[in-house]
Amino acid sequence: MTLPRFLQIHTLHNYPAALLNRDDAGLAKRLPYGDAIRTRISSQCLKRHWRVAEDAFALKNLDVPMAVRSRETPRLIKERLMQVGVAEPLAQIAVEGLRAAGLLDKAKDLKGEDALKTGQAVLLGHAEINYLVQRCAGLAGEHTEEKALKAAVASFLKEEKKNIEALRLGSGLESALFGRMVTSDVLASRDAAVYVAHTFTVHEAQVENDYFTVVDDLLREAGEAGSAGIFDTELASGLYYGYVVVDVPQLVANLEGVHIQDWAKITPEQRALAGRVVQNLLHLIATVSPGAKRGATAPFEWAKFMLVEAGDWQPRSLAGAFQNALSTRQPGLRQASVQALADEIARLDAAYGAPLARRYLAVDDVAVPGAQRLPLRALADWAQTAIVQARVEV
Repeated sequence: MTLPRFLQIHTLHNYPAALLNRDDAGLAKRLPYGDAIRTRISSQCLKRHWRVAEDAFALKNLDVPMAVRSRETPRLIKERLMQVGVAEPLAQIAVEGLRAAGLLDKAKDLKGEDALKTGQAVLLGHAEINYLVQRCAGLAGEHTEEKALKAAVASFLKEEKKNIEALRLGSGLESALFGRMVTSDVLASRDAAVYVAHTFTVHEAQVENDYFTVVDDLLREAGEAGSAGIFDTELASGLYYGYVVVDVPQLVANLEGVHIQDWAKITPEQRALAGRVVQNLLHLIATVSPGAKRGATAPFEWAKFMLVEAGDWQPRSLAGAFQNALSTRQPGLRQASVQALADEIARLDAAYGAPLARRYLAVDDVAVPGAQRLPLRALADWAQTAIVQARVEV
């Protein structure tokens, strides 16, 4: 029996001819690792797709307040104020007052259009936005002079800073999972509960420059063979290793507002939401694909392998299994990759002896010593139960 303080999720996805994540030059992102250059998918890209995925396991289906990440949040607040009956000039002054009081970043005395956009995208929960709109609308009804309204907004933010920070799930589910870093004088930063590594190929990068033309239909009907344009883009193929860690105490703390030190003492009912979140997250990690050029490459893939480990030791990646790139010419690359992971686990277990409970999903005929094979739904249910019960059989 062990306490599932951390859930570690290891995956293998394979994608042929896709441009999953581009750099500033439009090329597939790369990573030098071990003895070869790999192609990779950034953690930011992965988290973005998990956040906005639309399916039966979408995060928004958990009926938990969500958030919006945008530079246009001040404009959204202004529009919401006008929707509840605040005159446009007063709505503008209220937003300028919020910016001057340091709501979204360091205090800035901005006017007009400059006040309606932040320099960087800021993550703000819909609960926080609703609260700010409600309070500012009330103040706008009491103060119609610009100077008085701005002073009232500044005073309200100063006096109720702790109330805004204490809003349960105020900064949204995304913030509870992936954290929030702000330079605001009012909003609180939040520690991430889900740590996501950059995914990389287990073998040397396989890239190809795709040259293509656009056929002009009218010219073709006129009997000409000319094209309307000539283009090229980079495509990459590969088997990608992914690694995600769920810090269960931090997740429970972020969702329930309890102290991390007390997470194991709270009731199963208080851990229930964290269990449901992880249950959905496992489905998203296994089945949601990132990728640009979806119309041209259909980069949709489900995990060929997923291993979930639960335990109370500090997490460790299994990326060491692929420090030496695997040969793509060997038969059964996927099976060889799972074997490399199993060998790395055996070496780590022999050296450290960490008591970890393991379950895995696989589409190939593979095995992981000491781990039980499950289909995805049962794997997600197992992880949920481990969190709710705060214990798991090794």
